Amino acid sequence: MTDARLRRGRGALAVSFFVQGVTFALLVTRIPAIQDQYGISDGLLPAFLAAVPILAGVASVATEKVVARVGPAVVLRWVQPFVLLALLAVGLGSQLWHAAVALGLFGLAVGALDASMNMLGVSLQRAYGRSIMLGFHAAYSLGGIAGASLAWVGAHWHLSLFVSYLPVVAVLLPVAFVGSRWYVAGSAEAGAVEAGEGKGSGVVFKVLLPLCLVMTFAYIGDSTVSNWSAKYLQDVLGSSEELATVPYNAYMVTTLLGRAVGDFGVRRFGAVVVVRAGAVLAALGFAAVAAAQGAWAGIAGFTVLGLGLSVIVPQTFAAAGRLFPGASDAAVARLNVFNYVGFLVGSPLVGALGDAWSYRGAMLVPMVLVLVTVVYATSFGSREARYRGGHERPRTVDVG
Repeated sequence: MTDARLRRGRGALAVSFFVQGVTFALLVTRIPAIQDQYGISDGLLPAFLAAVPILAGVASVATEKVVARVGPAVVLRWVQPFVLLALLAVGLGSQLWHAAVALGLFGLAVGALDASMNMLGVSLQRAYGRSIMLGFHAAYSLGGIAGASLAWVGAHWHLSLFVSYLPVVAVLLPVAFVGSRWYVAGSAEAGAVEAGEGKGSGVVFKVLLPLCLVMTFAYIGDSTVSNWSAKYLQDVLGSSEELATVPYNAYMVTTLLGRAVGDFGVRRFGAVVVVRAGAVLAALGFAAVAAAQGAWAGIAGFTVLGLGLSVIVPQTFAAAGRLFPGASDAAVARLNVFNYVGFLVGSPLVGALGDAWSYRGAMLVPMVLVLVTVVYATSFGSREARYRGGHERPRTVDVG
């Protein structure tokens, strides 16, 4: 595989991550507006939020079977435009069943998209022979910043959801589809031979389980920010709807910063140290949010959270590929399900605790769970490897 082809593939996949970041941010930062448009009660809202990750998890499992036949690039090429159209459908309806159908389609498409994107990322990292996975997730964070900023514009000018979404979809849909021409995957078989790993022939769930737990805890934290930060600022800290779009944006800014430098940190200190430090920092962010007495203090807590959580998810996917170099697509697809387990547990858990107890108290639950990641961090590999072991070659040509 030529260096030029790898560079094009890396750039195209980064664009895909960026587009998905924009799309997801436009959905989650306007949850209060979606709730108002469809008349969704506070009691019913957690059910709507839970339906998306359930369907996404089902789609992620199915994607493992589909990519075995057609490859992850083909899946990603077709599902990303579908996700964008589903977002547009969310802004178009007016009745509860409209919201249910649109969010259901969004969930199914996102499950296939997330799995196939990360499969390509892991295989490209193997082909490069060095850590690049955090860079893809940095592109997602950059997209999240853009999406949250566009959501702020929509809230500031009191635009309807459809009017807010239409121009974004009109621009991003052709960009994503044209960019998909250059998707490329590395060779799993070659990675397995290089690694000399006996685990490459199949996925052993007992070995994968610690990473599944880490993924779940990380996404419980992430879903708390994406699904409840806007509502927390409005209902608990008394902010305006306009200001309520800021926490997710601030969270994505520090997530971007953490991921932009994360690969260097992993090479210098090892994945275990970086993941543990991220977990501790994220816990401190949740504590700050729970104790905040004003909107800007809450925003500061969500900002710290982004820096802490930023490194955990990309490193979890990379670790799965390193553990099962000959079956990385299957490992990523199964691990990706726990992304949605985290969302499924996190969204209704925080909502239920918020209603029954207090939203401040609810923030302490993801704080504790994220701290548990410290215990499982050894699953990310030895410090001595400094992210050069496993499927990553100690010497490689820099292809971009």
